[in-house]
This record gives sequence, structure tokens and C-alpha cells, in this order.
Amino acid sequence: MAIMTLKQHAVWDLPTRIFHWVNFITVVGLIFMGLLMLYARDLGISSIDAKISLKTIHVLIGYLFALNLIWRLVWGFVGGRYSRWSNIVPGRGFMTTLKHYLASIKSGEPQQFLGHNPMGRMAVVVLMLLMMTLAVTGLVRAGTDIYYPPFGSFVAEYIALPNVEPGSLKPYDKSKVDPARFQELKSFKHIYGEIHLYTAYALMLMISFHIAAVVRMEVKEGGSLVSAMFNGRKVLGKRPEDE
Repeated sequence: MAIMTLKQHAVWDLPTRIFHWVNFITVVGLIFMGLLMLYARDLGISSIDAKISLKTIHVLIGYLFALNLIWRLVWGFVGGRYSRWSNIVPGRGFMTTLKHYLASIKSGEPQQFLGHNPMGRMAVVVLMLLMMTLAVTGLVRAGTDIYYPPFGSFVAEYIALPNVEPGSLKPYDKSKVDPARFQELKSFKHIYGEIHLYTAYALMLMISFHIAAVVRMEVKEGGSLVSAMFNGRKVLGKRPEDE
């Protein structure tokens, strides 16, 4: 009977792990606040001040989310080997790697990887694209809804009536804005709002798939995936394909 020898490998560097958990916390916070705003009327939240407060909290969490995301994008070029985009974004030979990985799963002897396996690599790319879309559309809506940076000052200046100080505009108050330009802004921000909303739904779906995949891999393939995001080390029972 063959004896499996477990070996510990240092994989995820500290900045990558910090990004993961900050991202997790901010995404949960954003989803929670987003649902509160979406169903505010059903929850009995109807005042303008409450609406502005909910949006402000959502935006402030969004800033942390966006900064953390930018940091991860940069770290993907200068960070540790398995945190780099060159080892995540599918490139030449990826389809062959994916084919072999899927075949190994089917055979009951799944390949193990130090970094992301081929399916995980595709999932990371999709998740990052969704989060970048959320960050951009969210910043646009922060500027058009409550005049927050980086676009808020330009928006306020555009819609303010002549002789009205743009900085004096209050969210959802139409008394100091040009009606025609405000209507233009409304149409413009509606598009970004729709993209933001449905991208959020897509992200929640992907997160569900991600959690299910991690649980399946932890049970079926090993690798201590969850603990690796705390201590940075994977424990594998066979030679990793990407060593």
C-alpha cells in the first residue's frame, strides 16, 4: 500500500492574503448596503436623509474596495510568483493544461497545483473583470448621485444653475440644478446603474460558484485551500504541476 507523503509549500505572500480578506469583507459590506438601498422602501426607509446615508456608507466601503483592487492589480506585476498575472491569466498552452486537468479529475486522480488550478485561473480572471466593472461604475454613480470624488465636482459643475456654487448642491435636491442638464445626467447615470446592478448579481453568482468549488476541492483534492489564505502555505500529497 502506497503511503502518501504530505509536503508543505509556501505559496501566497502576505499582500495577496491581505487583499483576499479585505476584498471579502468589503464585498460582503457592499452587497449588504446595496440590498438595503434596493429594498429600502420595502423596509420602511423612505426619507431622503436616510437614502443619502445608506448611499454614503456604500460609497465609503466602495472606496476601500476600489483601492484594495487597484493594489492587487499592481501586485500582480511585482508580487510573488503565484500572485503574478503571468501565472494566473490564461496564455499559450493553457487549453492543453486545462484539458489535462479535467482528464485528471475524471480519472479520480486530480492534479494538484501550488497556484490556482486551470479552472481557478479562469474564475479569478472573471472575478477581477466583474470587480473592476463594479469599481468603475460605482465611482461614476458616486459622482452622479451624491457628488463624491473623483467625478462629483465635474458633475455638480455641469448641472448647477448659473451663479450657483456647485459645492452647495445637495443630493436629490433639484432646486439649484439646470432641469435639462439634470435630465441628461439622469439618463447617463441610469445606464451605469443598470450595469452596476447586474454586474453585482453576476459577482454574487460567481462567488457562490467559487465557494462551492473551494469546498469541493478541499474535500476531493486536498491542498488546504482555506488555511492557505490565512498562513500562505498549501499542504500537498503529490508533486504540484506548476512547481
